[in-house]
Amino acid sequence: MNNINIEIKWAVFFAIMTLVWMLLEKLSGLHGRYIDYHLYLTNLFAIPAIWFMVLALKDKKKNFYNGSMTYKQGLISGIVLSLLIAVLSPLTQWIISNVITPEYFPNVIKRSVELGYYQTTAEAQAHFNYRNYAISSTIFAFVSGVVTTAVVMLFLRTRKK
Repeated sequence: MNNINIEIKWAVFFAIMTLVWMLLEKLSGLHGRYIDYHLYLTNLFAIPAIWFMVLALKDKKKNFYNGSMTYKQGLISGIVLSLLIAVLSPLTQWIISNVITPEYFPNVIKRSVELGYYQTTAEAQAHFNYRNYAISSTIFAFVSGVVTTAVVMLFLRTRKK
């Protein structure tokens, strides 16, 4: 268990950061009044997400591997971290959907039908719902975490002298 304490810590930090980000999106109107911009601005979440992955891998390198971490060690750490973030994703998504912004799905469903992205409300509801978001956020968290780790470790690995 000591081997993954850092990954557990950063997975929890990542979940908290995600909740704060969604709260900021809601407070800025992106889940209501300015929902038309949500599709574009929500992608800015990649910036803190990548930053947190970098910080987690640096923490692992410094505090577990004493400043010397191979690409493989970092990749394994990043995969574990990505898996833990993915495991937390359904809970995080539930908090977002039911506590932080329960009006998001009704708003995005209504607006997507108005704009013609979907012909009917039922079609939009089939896409915009907790289940779909929980599944997609879980898969995306794992895949993007592994890809981010693979790239970040090119820079963070300790090179042989």
